[in-house]
Formats: sequence, structure tokens, C-alpha cells
Amino acid sequence: MSCSKPLEIPAVFGPAVKAICVGFVVSLATGCVSDSPTPGSVRNLSQTAPADLQLTCATAASTSFGVDSSGILPVSSSQLDAQKYQVDLDVRGSRATCVVDTSGNVLSVQKV
Repeated sequence: MSCSKPLEIPAVFGPAVKAICVGFVVSLATGCVSDSPTPGSVRNLSQTAPADLQLTCATAASTSFGVDSSGILPVSSSQLDAQKYQVDLDVRGSRATCVVDTSGNVLSVQKV
């Protein structure tokens, strides 16, 4: 087998091969798009509450509102300061917030 001749692609395949190559390059380029924030934009850099603290809040809300704990779901959370988190709860369709410290002490539970 001789390798002296380069591989030739028949003319009918030329446009199709070219389109596939362009599509491949475009897909690679879109994968390289940075998702870092643009200068001057606002981005939420707060930490979420650890799962055990979110569950502590759900349990406290269950007791406080007299609702079975299966009806209470943590939906979001954020760090208030170095020692406290706020956990937003769904209490059977109603909203509530809970503030808990890093030691697991519930500081407040209230409906919103």
C-alpha cells in the first residue's frame, strides 16, 4: 500500500464535510464561553446553609406551625453573617423564614 497520494474527497461530499467541520468548530467554540460575571454586574456570592441546618429549620417550623414536617420544604437559603443563615421555607404553600446559627440554634421562625 502506497501513501504517496493524498486522500481525496469526492466533490459531492465537499460541502457536506465542510458543513460538518464548521459545525464541529462552532460547537467547540460555544463550549469555551466563559460564564464569569461581566465587570460591574451583580452576582450572588453568598453561601447556602448546610443541609443539616436547613432540616433543623424545617423541624422548628413544623413545631411552631403545628404542621407535619413532611409538609415543609426548604426552598432557598443564604448566609447572613459568619454565624447565621436564613432559610426560606415552603409550608404547605405558604412562605416562612427561619434564622439559624452555625451551631444549629434556631433564632427565629416566622411566616412571611
